[in-house]
Amino acid sequence: MATEESETSSLAEEETSSDEGETLRRLQDASSQPDETFITESRKRPEWRDIDIPPAAYPLSNDMFITKVEHTKNLMRAKDVEAGFGEGQSSEEWLINHSIEHEGLTIKDVLTKGKVTQPKSKMSSEKPMKHLQFEATDVNEFEYKLNLAIEQYHKRIKWLLQGTKRHFGLVKGTRVAVLIDTSDANCAFGRINAFKDEVVHLIDEQLSTKDGLYFMSFGTDVQPLWDNVRDVNVRTLQEAREWMARREGTGGCNLLRALKKVLTVKKVNYLLIILGNCPDQTTEILCNYVEQCMVGRALPIHTVAYDSSNHMSNVTLRTLAERSGGRYHCYASGCTEQIYTGTDISTLLRESKRAQDVIAKIKEMRTGMMGDALISIMNEISYEVEKLPQSRFLPRPPNHSGPLNIETPNFQPKTSEVWLKTNGLKGKKLNLYQVLSPNAFSPIEEFIPVIKKVVTSQVHEKSMAQFQWHDGTVKNVHVDPTMLYDYQKRLGAIVKTYERRVDWLSSGSRRIWGTVCENRVVILVDLSIMNANYLIHVQHSLRLLLEEQMGNKAYFNIVAFGSVMKSWKKSLQPPTPENLQNAWSWVLNLECGGSRNFLEGYKYAVENDLDEKFHTAAQGVYLFTSGVPDQEEDVICSYIAETCGGNDLKLHCILFSADDNITSGTMPGRYANINKTAEALKNMAHTGRGRFHWFNESGIIESDDITAVLNERDRAVNYSQKCAMLVDSVKRRAEERRALKYHQALAIENGHQDRKMLNKRPKSAEKKALIPPKPTQLFLARKQLLENKDTDSPDKQKPWRPQSAKATIPGVSSSHAGCLGEKVPPSKKSGRPATQVFYTEVGNDVGVVFRQYPKEKSVRKHIRQPIIPDMEEIITTKQWLKKYSLLKLGLDLHKLCAGPDCTHDKRKVGTLHRRVAAKYCSIFPSVEIKGVVKHLQLLPHELEEYETQVERLLKRYVSRLQWLLSGSRRVFGVITEKKVAILVDTSGSMGPHLPELKKELASLVWDQLCLNTEKFNLIMS
Repeated sequence: MATEESETSSLAEEETSSDEGETLRRLQDASSQPDETFITESRKRPEWRDIDIPPAAYPLSNDMFITKVEHTKNLMRAKDVEAGFGEGQSSEEWLINHSIEHEGLTIKDVLTKGKVTQPKSKMSSEKPMKHLQFEATDVNEFEYKLNLAIEQYHKRIKWLLQGTKRHFGLVKGTRVAVLIDTSDANCAFGRINAFKDEVVHLIDEQLSTKDGLYFMSFGTDVQPLWDNVRDVNVRTLQEAREWMARREGTGGCNLLRALKKVLTVKKVNYLLIILGNCPDQTTEILCNYVEQCMVGRALPIHTVAYDSSNHMSNVTLRTLAERSGGRYHCYASGCTEQIYTGTDISTLLRESKRAQDVIAKIKEMRTGMMGDALISIMNEISYEVEKLPQSRFLPRPPNHSGPLNIETPNFQPKTSEVWLKTNGLKGKKLNLYQVLSPNAFSPIEEFIPVIKKVVTSQVHEKSMAQFQWHDGTVKNVHVDPTMLYDYQKRLGAIVKTYERRVDWLSSGSRRIWGTVCENRVVILVDLSIMNANYLIHVQHSLRLLLEEQMGNKAYFNIVAFGSVMKSWKKSLQPPTPENLQNAWSWVLNLECGGSRNFLEGYKYAVENDLDEKFHTAAQGVYLFTSGVPDQEEDVICSYIAETCGGNDLKLHCILFSADDNITSGTMPGRYANINKTAEALKNMAHTGRGRFHWFNESGIIESDDITAVLNERDRAVNYSQKCAMLVDSVKRRAEERRALKYHQALAIENGHQDRKMLNKRPKSAEKKALIPPKPTQLFLARKQLLENKDTDSPDKQKPWRPQSAKATIPGVSSSHAGCLGEKVPPSKKSGRPATQVFYTEVGNDVGVVFRQYPKEKSVRKHIRQPIIPDMEEIITTKQWLKKYSLLKLGLDLHKLCAGPDCTHDKRKVGTLHRRVAAKYCSIFPSVEIKGVVKHLQLLPHELEEYETQVERLLKRYVSRLQWLLSGSRRVFGVITEKKVAILVDTSGSMGPHLPELKKELASLVWDQLCLNTEKFNLIMS
């Protein structure tokens, strides 16, 4: 403080002397001028001069000079920017006032604070050892100042890595000449655009504050922007930007010619050289020339190695800067370590290393020895410090203990599984097989008896392609390029939606906790001794959760567990701002201790009597831990499955990766590496129908929510690739056909057409189908007689004929019936519609009127939705199941799957003259029901609907079972009668159980007899 006051007084004296000199000069000038001018000048208002105030008798802090509220705010704002003071100074100039020598923080300064004593040696021949005694407060304060200095150096380095200072360093001087390398090597390989942008940013950020500028680019030849230095204004800066935008590669890198040119320019006090390539001249030639030109002249050279891959250019520029008294800066986009080799940053790093060496010496002093001297630190408060928890010494983020900034979300988040039901490919009807199914046809291969051949359905090659279906079969698909192009556009839009969803899931508190979707939530936090070094991290994670996701919930609670469980409240509370702030204050007072007794904390969260009483039972439990619980995995998973079954409770596990190093003196109940820990927690989450989330300091490692969205995105990309494959196959065949036609036409022109090839038959020569003759009355009567004979002998087996051979001449039978004037009754077996024939006005032509159509019966079986009231009925289980069993509710799987038996007996086909087996097993899947193999004719969506309904029914059965096992029904069952007499055995054998019997009888009276019976009596025997 005294040094600062002396500097301030010296500056004030210099200003005063300069003002007095200016006044004398003006008086001398005025004496040589007429009196009128002197009077005019004397009447002018004098300039403002600071009053020289003598220094105070004692040092004053900055807080004593506060005059208004704004001053206080400025002082508070300036606490963290001390390293940014002196922005126009280089690191060497800045360290003059901030080095450890100037601050008095060297090892010599440490030793001056100790008291030297010489303890008596045990033997007279021994040389007495030096003994230094230090006060603990002095050593701690000294170490604290060293840490502040190191932090200040790091802040200065961080400031030097911002903006254009990262690429070009800190440019000093007021009238700067800039040499820019525009050789072919520096402007090639796409570097020129980025290089131009960075130089323009340099002009806007640093060079715009200078008084004068001079620009020159050099390659094989030099190209200056101006002939001399220009003052900085809007016009010169715009010219410099436009000139830089026009730079292109100009051959080699003749740095010597550029130096010869720029060193002749006058009024330049700082030279900036930006080089991206190795110069054409050697280092010695350039350095010798610069040294000769600098004789009697002070012109520091600031050299910048801009993303240069040649180490010789770095050596040359460093040597130039050292020989001229300037500074060297290095920037490499591919290697960030090289930027720390610059003059400014390396100087700060050396100073920081010196401060760290002093701290290491202080730590050596704490051990009791430093060299050959004994060290003893008189620590008066060491015992008090040892009593403080370890978390008090951990670094904290800004505003860690401050009030919460609560944000209430305006929507209820959903899990990715639920979200994809609406926004997935299937929900948006963008499944590829859904889109292609209207234009997909299965290939058919059948035996035609008439031609005695196996015929395969043909593919229209111009617009159809074979495509593998999701069930493994191959179908012929009609390819519509317009429809597929529109489908791919929709896929691209939904892929962007999925990517935005992933970004949202990876931001804020969701990066740590995932999405908290339930309305009633319990946060289960692991505070074992293994997390002692991460307590601040755990608290900060809870702070983000309370601020961002708890505002729109109905109820919440926080439970912390180590060896002993602690809870914020005894039951779930609404997330009001007061409750959230109170919960955060409770979290700040938590300390780590013990092992991971997860089961006690989880049991308290899910078996809370107060929550059941007020109907605020938890819907979601979020476990935040860094290791496996103390209990065995099988025991935990079985208990989780029991508690989460039959209700809407879910367990979600969040794993944060911590170091595997175990704190000395502590050992967890169970230990596993990080991979086995993740596997165990994943099994626990999936057993509890929840989600698993794993993260560390670098980001998210695994998340069920993100994995589901990414899988859906990959499926969309796969569908898009398959669409492109379909379109390419059709285009490729079209090109092949065009090429074939072209070669055939070329062969015909050259006379190389095969002579054996027959010409195509003209259409006039094609055979035409003969028109059948008009049937006579005799022919119709004979045909009717033959049909009557066929109907009279139903046992006679008719030969099988293909569908194409069953076509009959329309109106034949109807014509015969019309002649008789009778109605043709519909056949029950054939299921044909009832018709009535009549004569028309033209000859013997007959018309037909359809009178009745057969009713079509649906063979599909509907999956019913079971309806069971929530209120339990006071009846026996047998009676209850008669009303609500699977059979009564129409959900019996045996009935739903009832159908034709799966038989493989070979039967003789008369047309084929051989025995043929059924082919249904290749079409319908077969299942075994009650020892009989049947064909399952339910569709996949019907099976999913059946599974959903059975799951609902199973939950209702479990609820009924829990009701039967609760209260007095656990001992006495359900009393369904209205008039009841209860006979109780009170013999001597019941003596040990009499208190429990009384308690259960009292529960029976108030629970069932008073509510459900008209009369009852108790009889003791």
